Amino acid sequence: MTMVQSHRDLPAPTRTLLLSGHNVEQKRAELLAYFTQTWELYENLFTCLADQRAWFTKAIPLRHPLIFYFGHTATFFINKLMAGRFIDSRLDDRIEAMMAIGVDEMSWDDLDDSHYEWPTVEAVRDYRGSVKTLVSEFIQTMPLELPIDWDSPAWVILMGIEHERIHLETSSVLIRQLPVEWVKPQPQWPVCPDARHLRSDVPANTLVNMPGGRIALGKTDDTYGWDNEYGMQYVELKPFKASKMLVSNAEFYEFISAGGYQDARWWDEEGWGWREFAQADRPTFWVGNPELPDQLKLRLMTEEVMMPWDWPAEVNQLEASAFCRWKADQTGKSIQLPCEAEWVQLREQVEGDQPNWESAPGNVNLAYWASSNPVDQFPQGDFFDVVGNVWQWTTTPTNGFEGFKVHPLYDDFSTPTFDGKHSLIKGGSWISTGNEALKSARYAFRRHFFQHAGFRYVVSSHEETMMLNPYETDSMVSQYLDFQYGPRYFGVENYAETLVKLALQHTTQRGTALDIGCATGRASFELARHFDRVVGMDYSARFIDVALQLTTGEDFRYVVPEEGELVEYRQVRLKDFKLNSEIAQRIQFVQGDACNLKPQPQCYDLVLASNLIDRLRQPKRFLQDITPMLRSGGILLLSSPYTWLEEFTPKENWLGGIRENGEALTTLQALQRLLAADFEQTGMPQDVPFVIRETARKFQHTQAQVTIWRKR
Repeated sequence: MTMVQSHRDLPAPTRTLLLSGHNVEQKRAELLAYFTQTWELYENLFTCLADQRAWFTKAIPLRHPLIFYFGHTATFFINKLMAGRFIDSRLDDRIEAMMAIGVDEMSWDDLDDSHYEWPTVEAVRDYRGSVKTLVSEFIQTMPLELPIDWDSPAWVILMGIEHERIHLETSSVLIRQLPVEWVKPQPQWPVCPDARHLRSDVPANTLVNMPGGRIALGKTDDTYGWDNEYGMQYVELKPFKASKMLVSNAEFYEFISAGGYQDARWWDEEGWGWREFAQADRPTFWVGNPELPDQLKLRLMTEEVMMPWDWPAEVNQLEASAFCRWKADQTGKSIQLPCEAEWVQLREQVEGDQPNWESAPGNVNLAYWASSNPVDQFPQGDFFDVVGNVWQWTTTPTNGFEGFKVHPLYDDFSTPTFDGKHSLIKGGSWISTGNEALKSARYAFRRHFFQHAGFRYVVSSHEETMMLNPYETDSMVSQYLDFQYGPRYFGVENYAETLVKLALQHTTQRGTALDIGCATGRASFELARHFDRVVGMDYSARFIDVALQLTTGEDFRYVVPEEGELVEYRQVRLKDFKLNSEIAQRIQFVQGDACNLKPQPQCYDLVLASNLIDRLRQPKRFLQDITPMLRSGGILLLSSPYTWLEEFTPKENWLGGIRENGEALTTLQALQRLLAADFEQTGMPQDVPFVIRETARKFQHTQAQVTIWRKR
């Protein structure tokens, strides 16, 4: 195959806007042109609908009908401008509410049966016209400084533009999933005329050696980006091999003819569950009986064509992974889908990036066709189609890089996909434009989902971790993470740091410390700076699991409530507190019951019991059991607000806060009585404040009493 000329009839998009520049008014004009071109391109896509049913019938049960998406991208501009207080009134409350939030692609068996009284096509078209006028006037009059940053009103406009370009692609997939008689080909959306219709004519795929090495991930260019693209991450890759071409329909048919869809060996549990539910026996866009390959057709966006065997196989990630397992068994090689970092190394074969391309290096950015093309048509270095033709599935679950921050006006763009269930796609398809066509793009879908996506395979030993629910939503765990690692509130010092500083003033030997009731472990980490060995113990396995994960050095993400159902996303990294792996290795986190302590083989130099005694069912027993675990001269530090509650401690077990023989007995007095035989009190009791955040405007401000006892 030879390179082709760009198809001039296709509604080619403008280049992605750069954020920097020297002329504000020139940048304003560029932004207006980018907005207008995107708007018209999106509306042009809907000319492919030839039947009213195509507007109002769901193409698949997991998404809204196309009338929703026709209006959704317009409501996005209004809703974001309102949220940012850049405008103070709406255009149509009903449309802006009904078409504000789309349907996530959900689980394959989680059918959305919602029914709505959708407005007419004419009403939505009129609404879009009003939004276009408003946004155009806003662009021409808004304050603008260069470079454009997150706080600029221009960033909100770019957010809306790139959001509409995402839906340009996803809507084209929905059109492809409608009954073919409801849509019609359009000359401005041309199909590639090149195809081999005999499987024997399709060139065999081969493997190309790649060096591996240290790969840097993270956006560094001067263009608009989504939040998950920013930050930095480094991955060490071993040398690997990658397929020269995307897997073609002909190559994928080998898996089908070998009974791959009927053999559970090649599918993981999720994949086989989907295959059984969908009763799939071929890729979803193939039309016909796979046992009669010469009669098979391929469904494109608006028509069916005779099977182009040299075009890329378009499948979901579950199908692609099953093919790789089968191929690995056939060849005896460790064949799998590439990880994100491996694709990034392949991407080095393509010079430049979308903003500076004189012509697109492949079938991407709407430069050539409104369909796929042969897998050997666009050479890029030692490969074909590193970018363009179809998206390429990876093994990498989407996540945030180190330094990830959520944009406050679109806090649900990335974080709902940080669940281990969404895999990254790379490289872009023929209709990937704007941000999607950039090297830094990071889009992800659930593994059962269909885009214009295919795959290439690698021979690699790299393994990606599919971590589930990396954003901790357990309210208690999140509250303690924020309490122990979050920001200071109202100038109050970090409670764990303060307690450790007080303890250090009285410890002369610093061999072993016990942090009992450690929760998510902050005091344990602080103690490990100074002690040779630290045991962090808590009754809650949830807390211990979090503390253990933190010791690995990985980011730990959690959510805190703002108001109502609104939340803020935060993350913890030990390195932000100058805590490293050497310090973390000194800690042993264990689950344990403070009221049923196992005998310890060693004596501790320090026992720190923070906010513990008034949450135990048997606080007296704890004090009795912990005493022999301290060496002579060791320190017991107790801190507590003495909030005795019967839901935690039966009243007969309260140490204080009661009347004894008619006289008031404070907890301090009870402690002095209980500990007198084995301890001497060191210094005077001290009140230490701490603040716990409940919501953005509700906090608990508490005074704990700290007492320090030296073992005789």
